[in-house]
Amino acid sequence: MYQDASRVTTSGDLNEAELPGILFGHLTWINRTAEDVLTHSDLISQAQHWLKEDPDPTTQAELQSLLDENATEELAERFGTRLEFGTAGLRGVIGAGPNRMNRALVRQVSRGLADYLLETLPDTKTRGVVVGYDGRRLSPEFAEDTAAVLNAAGIPVHVFSREVSTPLVAYGVTELEAAAGVMVTASHNPPEYNGYKVYWDNGAQIIPPHDKGISRAIDAVESISSVPLMESEKAREGGLLQTIAESLEQKYVDQVISLQRHPETSRDLTFVYTPLHGVGKEWVAKVFEQAGFKGLHVVSEQAEPDGEFPTVRFPNPEEPGALDLALDLAAKVDADAILANDPDADRLAVALKQPEGSYRVLTGNEIGTLLGHYLLQHSQTSNPLVSTTIVSSRLLQAMAKAKGAAYEETLTGFKWIANRAIERKSEGLDFIFGFEEALGYTVSELVRDKDGVGAALVFADLMAFCKHSQKTALEYLAEIYAEFGVYLSAQKSLTLPGSSGLAKIQNMMAQLRENPPVTVGEAKVVSIADLQSGEEKNIGSGEISKLSFPPSNVLRFRLDEGSQILARPSGTEPKIKFYVEVREDVEGNLDKARGRAKSRMDSLLESFSKFAESLAD
Repeated sequence: MYQDASRVTTSGDLNEAELPGILFGHLTWINRTAEDVLTHSDLISQAQHWLKEDPDPTTQAELQSLLDENATEELAERFGTRLEFGTAGLRGVIGAGPNRMNRALVRQVSRGLADYLLETLPDTKTRGVVVGYDGRRLSPEFAEDTAAVLNAAGIPVHVFSREVSTPLVAYGVTELEAAAGVMVTASHNPPEYNGYKVYWDNGAQIIPPHDKGISRAIDAVESISSVPLMESEKAREGGLLQTIAESLEQKYVDQVISLQRHPETSRDLTFVYTPLHGVGKEWVAKVFEQAGFKGLHVVSEQAEPDGEFPTVRFPNPEEPGALDLALDLAAKVDADAILANDPDADRLAVALKQPEGSYRVLTGNEIGTLLGHYLLQHSQTSNPLVSTTIVSSRLLQAMAKAKGAAYEETLTGFKWIANRAIERKSEGLDFIFGFEEALGYTVSELVRDKDGVGAALVFADLMAFCKHSQKTALEYLAEIYAEFGVYLSAQKSLTLPGSSGLAKIQNMMAQLRENPPVTVGEAKVVSIADLQSGEEKNIGSGEISKLSFPPSNVLRFRLDEGSQILARPSGTEPKIKFYVEVREDVEGNLDKARGRAKSRMDSLLESFSKFAESLAD
């Protein structure tokens, strides 16, 4: 079903020397020239060599079948390159060969990680590494291989007794003061995928230079068969493999509960919750029960971890149809709201009951607006810091300014939010909230990554406070818009699979830089920020200012009527994405203001998309 989309990537910063040919995921690019293309005999030779070293009978049989069928094109796709280690580790389709997620590759990557840790953090053998996994296919095996490799390198491994959420692994790194963490998950990707996410010793996802350093160490691993392994029994006897105590898990639950701002208000609310066949139910159920929220109804068909995700095509709460079963249950129990996590429970979706009884699914920006305002309004520190990404709503910035709070804007990805929050702590700032529009939220420094469990509880607390104040969460959102204006955003993704598609994406970005639009619809472009070069140009004055972002393949166009448009290639799919946000004063009627904003937003998005697409060829 997903084969065509799994052949390319737009991750990383592209340049003219880079050619396509690898699976999309959280990957980087491999430079190729015509001389690098493998001959048929090279492919066969590499595949046969891999077959001898592959430790998994299932992928061995899969590869042998491809060899028997002389499937040259498929072999070229799997052996023409390999999954590369990037800022979020690895992610790809499960299967045989170096351009797939499999046990052989996980062992090679784990050895590279071990070597880099030992070289970079001398106390790694004292601190150890936290390893967790979710409910996806082969997640337990990948975690077991990771531990066996790290143990063989003399590195202690702290493991959970079962599948866990991604935020719990990130929490475990800081709580245990570990040197690093590994979470085996592909988050909300389709069932065919798995991944390998790495946290540094600060509890945040790795950023440069560690991603490149680990990648170089992986490249230096000569062969899979050369990677030593330690049996789990021997590792346990030697104290190198340790099961994480349940007390750590309960401490996480206790600290999540402490994130509430108004626990004294009535918990008399009804929620429908779905983990979408993921691992979130245990943690959400615990924190809600212990926080006093008794009215939690779990979608039974999606309650338990199942890597096949039988009731959804994509286990992503943003996808159409993903919440259908939750909506059905909500109607039956007359729920106040629907809460949903993705399979590793680091994202949160919300749908709120409307006055007539139907449910409105909030956008990621709307959830971020509600949580951000609530946490700023009821801040427990005198020096709060809030943060979001360049493609998320600027309303958080306006609210922070009004509340006298510090505000930070980062590149797309929670790794940037978390690491920047850590840096600004030295300035005496207390990070209270961060979000990105793709349903990612975290409250405080408890988890230095997205935490769909903590966000779910704080959103429930917000709703309880609203009810205590005799209003609904939707009425609260309307109050925010009345004060700050309606901020509406939308994005359009242009999918261009294959090598020709990638060439079009590259050309489109190049042309947008060389021949940018002067106007978009009836609005004039007043500034252009190129995050690749790190400069922003004021069109009227010609003045050039420096940007503080790390280099990234993103363009931002600001318009004279206050809107902004961004263009960026996707980091996980063969797409280029366009983001538009507009602001409209309410002037007494929210519905009319929203209508004006939507009309302007749709017009800008259509106009810019047409202009950009005309530059592709």
